[in-house]
Amino acid sequence: MTTSEPFSPVSRTALSVARVRAYESSRPAPLFVDPYAAAFVTAAGLPLDFSGTGSSLGRALLAHGILRTRHYDDRLLDAGADQVVLLAAGLDTRAYRLDWPAGTRVFELDLDPVLAFKQQVLDGLGATPHAGRTALPADLRDPRWPDRLVAAGFDPARPSAWLAEGLLVYLTAEEAAALLTTVTGLAAPGSRLLLEQGRDVSRTPHDPELAHLTALWRGGLGPGTDGWLDGHGWTTEVTTLVRLGEKHGRSLPDPSATTAFIEARRRPTG
Repeated sequence: MTTSEPFSPVSRTALSVARVRAYESSRPAPLFVDPYAAAFVTAAGLPLDFSGTGSSLGRALLAHGILRTRHYDDRLLDAGADQVVLLAAGLDTRAYRLDWPAGTRVFELDLDPVLAFKQQVLDGLGATPHAGRTALPADLRDPRWPDRLVAAGFDPARPSAWLAEGLLVYLTAEEAAALLTTVTGLAAPGSRLLLEQGRDVSRTPHDPELAHLTALWRGGLGPGTDGWLDGHGWTTEVTTLVRLGEKHGRSLPDPSATTAFIEARRRPTG
């Protein structure tokens, strides 16, 4: 039986992201279509309806999740790398729903219960990936995960594209720095890294309906994420959520609460 019960509290946030993607996919003129997201939510026994999202923080996070998905879709396809690594991939279905160039390999890293749940749902739908997909059970806190990635076929000598979508906020500053240091060592010059700029989570408004999410936030590297990357072998470009909203014709419920997105390019070493 398909079940999400073994998920850790952080892993369960992947279901919240799937709800956002299912919601947007069902709207007129969506910014993206994820044809699998609703099946994940239904399999987990969660409601698809967002009509009760009335708080300003809830509306802001909904807009953030929608624009973030479209932005990362576009940037990953534009990265020009034939090996793509999704860190803490959760219920991401980009291997299935994006039009990848021939020869692309997508590596999905996450805990085994998450990947097993996702595979059960996708198999039940008869889904077929549009790229070479490798689902790799791995704990990113385990120092052995890079060896497992390389053993699965990842080549650190060639450029790659990395996505850490919604991940760093659940890590401490030390954990985030350690993870990004490891990624830096695996990313050949010219590689791309996509992630959020981060925010000061101590200033997050209290919202009882969202406490199951916000109570897990540790802040990562916060507003200094781009500066850390610039000082550790990357060149960064920051795109604000406001700018993305304007680009795609979407108004933001509370622009002051929005964050930004980083696209980092690995500089040549030496």
